[in-house]
Amino acid sequence: MTQGNTTQGNTTQGNTTQLPATRWHPFESQDDINLAAVTRILKAADEAIEKNGGFYIVLAGGSTPKAVYQLLSKENADWASWYIYHNDDRCLPVDHAERNSKMARDAWLSKVDVPENQIHDIPAELGNVEGAKAYTETLEGVRTFDLVILGLGEDGHTASLFPGQAVDNSADAVPVFDSPKPPADRITISQSRLNDTNEVMFLVTGAGKQWAVDEWRKGTAIPATLIFGQNGADVYCFGVDLK
Repeated sequence: MTQGNTTQGNTTQGNTTQLPATRWHPFESQDDINLAAVTRILKAADEAIEKNGGFYIVLAGGSTPKAVYQLLSKENADWASWYIYHNDDRCLPVDHAERNSKMARDAWLSKVDVPENQIHDIPAELGNVEGAKAYTETLEGVRTFDLVILGLGEDGHTASLFPGQAVDNSADAVPVFDSPKPPADRITISQSRLNDTNEVMFLVTGAGKQWAVDEWRKGTAIPATLIFGQNGADVYCFGVDLK
């Protein structure tokens, strides 16, 4: 595994608010970034289980996380101590190929021994309003997450927090209407709840993400800059130029 130099800087929201550090980790291949992500996740799990008896992780959807999950399915871990959540999902039937929960189960969770009652899918099949209410109830009383995994859209969105749409922090999980990416109806964990985490790891791959990365690094307020947890954010990236 070859990792490029880590670059560190501060993210700014607009021109006035100083946010915790964003640490940029460039990699030289897709395999490198995938292996590094797996190592990071397993390390976070071991530390959380040793400290608190359980590992609370929030998953992202997308092709890069899928490859990471496939690698995790081959690892030996204390799966009985893992608690799984999702940062967002699409309002589609539960067995639809584009559901994030189905992808994670097919790639990883169906192949390891995480107890079923510790895998918390977003019930997006109920619709965005009722599903968000139900997931807020699921999250009630859940402690600070240990690790939140996020992706980055070409437009700068993360989870289902999109540019130009008001950020709803009225609950831990909120409905999304009129998503610019289909389907229009979605459910996302809110900005404030995603930030209630010890660690944040973004997985960013592909030249199509270059514009969003450039905007982020020059301090433009894009949705991804809203999520930084208690200790800043680590951005694992491949295929983009960190100018």
